[in-house]
Amino acid sequence: MSAEAAAVAASLGGARRRIADYIALTKPRVVSMILVTTFVGYYLGAAGAMNPWIGLNLMAGIALAAGGTLALNQYFERDLDALMERTRSRPLPAARLRPIEGLVFGLLLAIFGFVWLSVAVNWMSAAVIAAIAVLYLGAYTPLKRVSWACFIIGAVPGALPPVAGWVAARGSLDVEPFILFAIMYLWQLPHTLAIARLYRRDYEAAGIHLCPPDGQRGLIVNSLVAGDCILLIAASLMPVVMGYAGRIYLVLAVLLGFGMLWCGWDLIRTPDRAASTRRVIMASLVYLPVLLLALALDRI
Repeated sequence: MSAEAAAVAASLGGARRRIADYIALTKPRVVSMILVTTFVGYYLGAAGAMNPWIGLNLMAGIALAAGGTLALNQYFERDLDALMERTRSRPLPAARLRPIEGLVFGLLLAIFGFVWLSVAVNWMSAAVIAAIAVLYLGAYTPLKRVSWACFIIGAVPGALPPVAGWVAARGSLDVEPFILFAIMYLWQLPHTLAIARLYRRDYEAAGIHLCPPDGQRGLIVNSLVAGDCILLIAASLMPVVMGYAGRIYLVLAVLLGFGMLWCGWDLIRTPDRAASTRRVIMASLVYLPVLLLALALDRI
């Protein structure tokens, strides 16, 4: 290979790495979950009369806005990420991208996403997504440095995507999106607390407060996880009580809910917290997509 060809190959390799780093700033797996929950809200709100063009624009606008918000979160937390083993290899703390690059990239994506939603979908969906960004960046992100109670507020923006989907379809609010909000909110609590328990030392080393102060056995956190699972079962039954879902959803909601509760109880009684905590996390990752799929397919 000639020197010129080698230089071109190196340049292309560097460009691909930079593109990959910019994509990593958006946390694609988190964005994917946001898109799934948004689409469920849109599907339920459309009530069988989905507009494909609106749906595509909704997904595109939310992908941009969510990716930009998550990139801004990484910009604001780059100093904390550098202190934690699980995050220090991210593009900003690892200095593969400069902070100004992360800031500008995040702002452009978020603003473009909000404008896209306002123009191509409706102002209500854009307003809900803007509220998510404000709560996530303006409340949850700074509160993580102050108090473990931040997860109570942090679950709010995480629970709003189905509401954005609903208002994109209807242009108005009803009881149903608030039921979706409640399910999403209560699902996040055991999921977030379990992650906080699993990586507690890493978070504490960076000065991030996600766990309440308790003993070595984590009685407070473990009890909160189990209690949240009970509330989640109650919230998941509301679509049936309100007449929005049928028997198939009911059976799956009960099975999934008690599966989560069993994992939460196991976290209390099992001394091996790491294994038990991982089971809670895995159960929560199975719970949400299966429950939402059942709700969408078994809608009355």
